[in-house]
Amino acid sequence: MSQPRHQLLDLIATLSFKLGDFTLASGQPSDYYIDCRVTTLHAQGGRLAGIVLLDLIREHCPSAVAVGGLTMGADPLVSNTASASAWELADHREFLALAPEENHGPEPTLLHGFLVRKAEKTHGTGRRIEGFLHTGAPVVIVDDVCTTGASTITALEAAREAGMNVVGVFCIVDREQGGRLHIEQALAEIPSASDIPFIAVFTATDVRRANSRIKT
Repeated sequence: MSQPRHQLLDLIATLSFKLGDFTLASGQPSDYYIDCRVTTLHAQGGRLAGIVLLDLIREHCPSAVAVGGLTMGADPLVSNTASASAWELADHREFLALAPEENHGPEPTLLHGFLVRKAEKTHGTGRRIEGFLHTGAPVVIVDDVCTTGASTITALEAAREAGMNVVGVFCIVDREQGGRLHIEQALAEIPSASDIPFIAVFTATDVRRANSRIKT
């Protein structure tokens, strides 16, 4: 596991994982809760989430030009991933200026951001998608915690309805409660797109184990 990924896991396990009696947004009862926003809105946690997601997107969906998701769980992920791509490009150009004779590889591309509203605005432009919006553009969808997959699928469908081409789906934590199956079923229904990946950075099991490790 890379250092940023390991650090992100420890932060989630420390800041976002809680034991107790909870009712999830899906209505399901649970003896634990993972509030990823506590971590993704943390200065260091947000930075790490952006770096980790950018690395995974570069690896699995190199054609992507934008990253988006359903407000508000995806908001800090979208912003930090887009910012991470800008910092990556800035670092590349700085290294190139310092050592132009060396091979620094191809120049990184920027990943722009977009957010999907839960409902269309009733004023102004009336848009449901804010930010990047280009017909035919290859984009990825991100989410913080995936339980049933409903919010991720909502963002996926909205991006496709707006004319964008979804090439990958990512979440920070898969609660392992059926969300992966639902998302993969939704991806399988996209014509000529059987190879679209769904990738979870961590599972709830990973987070729970890290929480136990940190407490001992």
